[in-house]
Amino acid sequence: MALVVVGSLAVTAEERSTPATLARSAPGQGAKPAASGDWPWWRGPSRNGIAAADEMVPQIWSRDENVVWRAAVPGRGHGSPIIVGDLICLASANDAEETQSAVAFDRRTGELLWEKEINRGGFPKPIHSKNTHASSTAASDGERLFLVFFNHESLQAAALDLKGNELWKKNLGSFTPKRYEFGYAPSPVIYGDLVIFTGEYDGDAFIVALERATGAERWRIKRPENVSYSTPVIALLAGRDQMLISGADKIVSYDPATGKELWSVDGCTTATCGTLVWDGDLVFASGGFPQSETIAVRADGSREVVWSNKVKLYEQSLLAHAGYVYGWADNGVLYCWRASDGKEMWKQRLRGPISASAVFAGGCIYWANELGTMYVFRPNPEEFELVAENQLGDESFASPAVSRGQMFLRVAEKTADGKRQEWLYCLGRPE
Repeated sequence: MALVVVGSLAVTAEERSTPATLARSAPGQGAKPAASGDWPWWRGPSRNGIAAADEMVPQIWSRDENVVWRAAVPGRGHGSPIIVGDLICLASANDAEETQSAVAFDRRTGELLWEKEINRGGFPKPIHSKNTHASSTAASDGERLFLVFFNHESLQAAALDLKGNELWKKNLGSFTPKRYEFGYAPSPVIYGDLVIFTGEYDGDAFIVALERATGAERWRIKRPENVSYSTPVIALLAGRDQMLISGADKIVSYDPATGKELWSVDGCTTATCGTLVWDGDLVFASGGFPQSETIAVRADGSREVVWSNKVKLYEQSLLAHAGYVYGWADNGVLYCWRASDGKEMWKQRLRGPISASAVFAGGCIYWANELGTMYVFRPNPEEFELVAENQLGDESFASPAVSRGQMFLRVAEKTADGKRQEWLYCLGRPE
């Protein structure tokens, strides 16, 4: 098994992407490593929607079955839950009061522990009807929480401690999309002693890296003047750490430590929302608008496009597992492709529309549509193998989080008086 040197630490390639290793990879920063079993950022500890191998979560549930607790979520948002120890954190917004906040729950009981207002006023008008003012997922290095919001024609980042106390706040720069006033979506990305934020719009677009401890700017790169919504992903590919992002008709790889461009490939679409995934040294992306394309690129700098097709996954991310790629297209058709050459293994029509991304846990893929229906199926390349079809609430945009044998879902439903209420569910067995 190959070892990779991270700072002064020798680790395996598999360990390289874990929260604990990423937190330790910046000597002298004093960051507490995230504990095993945490789901500390967008798409989980592996950054690709794949839970730890021993995470066995329920396959069947209802409002009353396999529910440990449910808790009312104040406000509205599409940011997914993150789990740090016994703390669950969500981003949320109160549209009437124009406030954007971090909300924390006790993962054992669902008790609301605290709600910290981070920004007030300056909400953009309009945004897309399917978007919210709190669609980014928080990120944690084990001792801090990082969030980003769009307000006052700019992007505002904040760091809190785990009790909700503000550590620093930073205006990342102007954010004034004009061509498509759809709002904001990318989530913070942690790497070493950095936290990285993205601002893709038809103006002075950028990606910026701040020091986790202080908020001081470490590097900033200019991006094309193009409206897009994808969160970058960092992975060990072709022997080095790479930060990958799609959009502006390219897939681009950067050095996450410096922001230096490593390589780029023409492809994918102008606007994307999903985060790239990978299998071996192949990376996969899909979009979007106005074109439709799913594409596989070799991540070694050769700029080789290995395969592509005209399938469109705009908001939702792909999932790659064990040599195959799964994509639930905007038209409601679920696909399985062979990762190496793009061969279509099967396709199955399910009920859409889809905005959430999938997770793989306990031998199954979990994927919800916008109506609150969660499909559970096995990653079987020979045929579509449905395990269960579960319903919670009547609206589901956030992606699941998995931690210590439990799954956490943020959904919404209409109350008896016709009002909208968000809920956070804990599914599984009580600890």
